[in-house]
Amino acid sequence: MAKSGPHAGTARRAQSADVRAALVTAAIDALRETGFAGASAREIASRAGCSQALVFYHYGSVNDLLLAALDEVSARRMAAYRELLTGASSVTALAESGRAIVTHDLNAGYVRVLVEMITAAHAVPELGEQVAERLRPWRELTEQAVRRALGRSAAARLMPPDLAARALVAGFLGLELLASLDGDDEGALDVLDRVGSLARLLDVLAGLRLPGGGKAGR
Repeated sequence: MAKSGPHAGTARRAQSADVRAALVTAAIDALRETGFAGASAREIASRAGCSQALVFYHYGSVNDLLLAALDEVSARRMAAYRELLTGASSVTALAESGRAIVTHDLNAGYVRVLVEMITAAHAVPELGEQVAERLRPWRELTEQAVRRALGRSAAARLMPPDLAARALVAGFLGLELLASLDGDDEGALDVLDRVGSLARLLDVLAGLRLPGGGKAGR
């Protein structure tokens, strides 16, 4: 009779991690291709090549697995975009970063995952707070980027960074949602090109000094 030991325990943990990763990947694909309604335990398990029981063993419920899928998508996006937004030192650079983010999201199919979970949050009460919590870091990251881009300029006085961040996140989500629904990626990108033109105007405004504030130099 084979004895269990540290190597057997390590192998089991590795196998368990592989199963969890496969289930998350399958859940992402299911949300992207069949939507929340079609992302059942049966569908996800079939895509992962494992038993439905493993969905509940590892995650407790299908909804918890779908939230883990949203976490994975968010982690991938956050890692890629934090550096991009951190380097945006002007409104124009921020707009260019936003365009790159939307383009990548549409190409990768991440929009559908987020849209499906946001839509489900309205129908499934316990999901609402969970999904909202996962959007909060994006608002915070965007607010930090806006603060860096505007600095202590006149534009910052006209457009508070916290309100600008809310508007930007809502705007990006709306554009991505519409592009996902009607398949018109070019329309969304045209809007962002117009935003880029406005951003250049705001950068000009950022160089102005208003009485009682604005840039240092009084």
